[in-house]
Amino acid sequence: MTTRDAEQPGEAPDGSAPDVPPAPGPGERDVQAGAAQLVATLPKVLLHDHLDGGLRPATVVELADEVGHPLPATDPAELGAWFVRAAGAGSLDRYLETFAHTVAVMQTAPALRRVAAEAIEDLAADGVVLAEVRFAPELHTTAGLTMAQVVDAVLEGFAEGVQRAAAAGRTIRAGAILSAMRQAGSSREVAELALATRDRGVVGFDIAGPEAAFPPALHAEAFALVREALFPVTVHAGEDGALESIAQAVQVAGALRLGHGVRIVDDLHDDLGGPDGDLGSVRLGPLAHWVRDRRIALETCPSSNIQTGAARDVATHPVTRLLRLGFAVTVNTDNRLQSGTTLGREMSLLVSQAGWTLEDLRRVTTTAAHHAFVHQDERTALIDEIITPGFARVGGGRQRA
Repeated sequence: MTTRDAEQPGEAPDGSAPDVPPAPGPGERDVQAGAAQLVATLPKVLLHDHLDGGLRPATVVELADEVGHPLPATDPAELGAWFVRAAGAGSLDRYLETFAHTVAVMQTAPALRRVAAEAIEDLAADGVVLAEVRFAPELHTTAGLTMAQVVDAVLEGFAEGVQRAAAAGRTIRAGAILSAMRQAGSSREVAELALATRDRGVVGFDIAGPEAAFPPALHAEAFALVREALFPVTVHAGEDGALESIAQAVQVAGALRLGHGVRIVDDLHDDLGGPDGDLGSVRLGPLAHWVRDRRIALETCPSSNIQTGAARDVATHPVTRLLRLGFAVTVNTDNRLQSGTTLGREMSLLVSQAGWTLEDLRRVTTTAAHHAFVHQDERTALIDEIITPGFARVGGGRQRA
């Protein structure tokens, strides 16, 4: 099936997905038209955001000057624009090259604390009430820090960011996900560090980096370690890799969530003879059924996927089709600096370019809360006390859970 075919809207043939939302009807057009202006006021949950992809351009300039690291531009506005252009080269490998500049200025404890605090402060200003921010400790040790010291500095920065947000009248909860670089050999050590800090704010384990050549099976030992310890796992899979990458994330890694996961559309087949665009004509393959039916959450990142070539544009991004088919869809930023984005912007783009309603936004926000790496009672409280009332205040469509 071609990418173009994979991105046409559809709906499950058997109706087995729980609470599959209907396509927007005529009565929702006013809500749809006004939702973009209301997004800024909505509570948001962010599950996939990289610390080294969320720096303020001005901070990059200041920290680079301190350590003598050359940059493509020293004016913050020009540098921010450069990151977006460079990341939009159309491939994941080229996209990842931009991190040479951000990682270079994140090699000391003070720099890490500053970046982490500012990240949480910025997310709170965007209306994010729960954020899970990931980073790879091994990338921040070139100046002599140990991986444990890296984690300590980031967690201290997160705590400071939460305090700053509170002082500004905003509430946010921040958790850290430790990523092991899939092209390196430190995954077991990173997994051990994640387990050692699970009671101090580290909430999950991940692998990141070039996907196609470094499958999850290469890190089976690390995944076995965290699985035995009953520790949550999310895996970058299905961004630019084939279905086999998603299959290994589920079968080998035991992933509860898939970082991006959009290539699951390659296991959707429009071969039941229905009219063009009819959701009932879609047949799910066994892997797609497993991911959907077991509610393995998809951490989709629309703008980032367009930059890396995983999607063509927002209007035809697989996220809409997957939502209509009843997958556990969440919307995320990936790298706010490289994509020049916020979670509010990602949601607004889906409203204005893909026809999403406020009910769609409520659904993915609630789904994200349900799949956050916190305990069930905390998820329920977040939904009942913050998300549902927050959407209700702006007339958030049908209040179905």
